[in-house]
Amino acid sequence: MSDTTITSAIGRTQRAAFLVGAVGTLILAVGFLVDAEQFYRSYLIAFLYWLAPALGSLAIVMLHNMTGGAWGFAIRRLLEAAMRNIPLMALLFLPILIGGVHALYEWSHADVVAGDPVLRHKAVYLDRTFFTVRAVVYFAVWGLLGASMVRLQARYDRRLDLVALRRMKTMSGVGLGLYVLTMSFAAFDWAMSLEPHWFSTIYGILFVIGQALAALCFSVFVASRIGRHEPFSRWFEAGHFHDLGNLVMAFVMLWAYVSFSQYLIVWSGNLPEETPWYLARTGHGWQAIALFLVVFHFAVPFMILVNRRAKRNPGFLAKLCAFLFLMRFVELFWLIKPAFTHGGESHFGVHWMDVVAPVALGGIWIGAFLRNLRGRPLVSLQDARLLGQLEEAVRA
Repeated sequence: MSDTTITSAIGRTQRAAFLVGAVGTLILAVGFLVDAEQFYRSYLIAFLYWLAPALGSLAIVMLHNMTGGAWGFAIRRLLEAAMRNIPLMALLFLPILIGGVHALYEWSHADVVAGDPVLRHKAVYLDRTFFTVRAVVYFAVWGLLGASMVRLQARYDRRLDLVALRRMKTMSGVGLGLYVLTMSFAAFDWAMSLEPHWFSTIYGILFVIGQALAALCFSVFVASRIGRHEPFSRWFEAGHFHDLGNLVMAFVMLWAYVSFSQYLIVWSGNLPEETPWYLARTGHGWQAIALFLVVFHFAVPFMILVNRRAKRNPGFLAKLCAFLFLMRFVELFWLIKPAFTHGGESHFGVHWMDVVAPVALGGIWIGAFLRNLRGRPLVSLQDARLLGQLEEAVRA
């Protein structure tokens, strides 16, 4: 299959994705008219789910700029196409910013704040205007970092500009710090403040790790699809997928470590302001989801990824990564859905909009991703030349 044929196939998939997104959006519009409160709840989870591969790709690109490695050269175009969806995610955040704040967050209700001493204490930070300003700052930082990475990479591609390469490394060091800081606060604002009495300093890092894992899994899946055809079969090698599999395993382990650390700290402290958060997620049916995450987000993927042959098999690794990408939604659902309590208890349940919302936003996101991918060569010629020189040096 030629480069032109693959580009044509990407175009067909792009149109199909946009069609799915359009139909899903129409169905969600009906859902909004029927139950606006449920619409915003489902929309928030779907938004955070598809924000992950965009921001995670930005983080992985900056990480690769600082460390190097053949694995990054192999998937760089995919990561760049994904992080160029950051402006799209800013646009998709507008429904939450315009109408969703009052429906989602109890701290946005003046009467609730007036009768709650804890919320009155946090009122300076949990303020709607300040909430909006912070959101604008977050997307501005992410958008500028993403645009800078793409622009400097384009300069490097055109004429092997080593000055651009050095600037990418310098910006990436600062950018990674900014990304972790802003995403942590965004997680506090958009997810943790759904239950404003509870807090955890580890909470934001869970989102950072999950976003990197989502970006890697998505990139591995796409790379496995285009890497089986010419001319990309000469570019994507088993060694690339082996390295990517090791990275996926590292982030799976890191996710498990941070998740267990947060649970252990809350369990050992046994404080009345902290334990209700876990009690809501380990009872009333949610305990099955918690166990499902332990087994299928960590234990099973870890045991598979320890196997070297599994990581060097692109097709098998792609299926595992697709499963892990879906597990990211299960975790977000488990983290956020119990916050919307009814009568003090949140029983496990799935609303039809919980399914339609991620499909609708996913169609739009994937369509935009494929459009970005078609806009530039799928392989950087400069990266290919540099990688070839490095491999020749290693063999020598």
